[in-house]
Amino acid sequence: MTRPHSDFVHLHVHTQFSLLDGACRLGELLDLANGYNMHACAMTDHGNMFGAIEFYEKARAKGVKPIIGCEVYVAPKSRFDKTSHGIKGASYHLVLLVRNMTGYRNLMEIVSRGYLEGFYYKPRVDKEVLARCGKGLIALSACLKGEVPHLVLSGQWEQARKTAMEYADIF
Repeated sequence: MTRPHSDFVHLHVHTQFSLLDGACRLGELLDLANGYNMHACAMTDHGNMFGAIEFYEKARAKGVKPIIGCEVYVAPKSRFDKTSHGIKGASYHLVLLVRNMTGYRNLMEIVSRGYLEGFYYKPRVDKEVLARCGKGLIALSACLKGEVPHLVLSGQWEQARKTAMEYADIF
């Protein structure tokens, strides 16, 4: 007798490839997802896609739909601006999920530009890169370090709404 699929899908998961942040090993993650009868699971490591291919192959082998993504770092202004006061003000978090092959290519472009052009404490991008490479991607507001949650927590409701709409236009 087969069990019905779980209604829950993890869309914000850090693995061993989220350096100094994730401890979840791919095999164990996918065994648990399979054990809980989850039909899909995302991998959204911080600032990189180092494990994307391994994740894809292992998930498929376990019968779990792989959702490739990344939690990118977004510079408050330009990715070229390196004048913020320390790591805390250097970037916001944004979760990006791949919808299709165009999105996969665009996410690779975004992550690469973060390392090649925007690196300041971490591999950062900006909204100009996101706007150019937003097709085929789904964006989530991330954690409390996301731009929209940060604005809400600081009581800047109107700016939070405008920022959310800006991301909606991009993605």
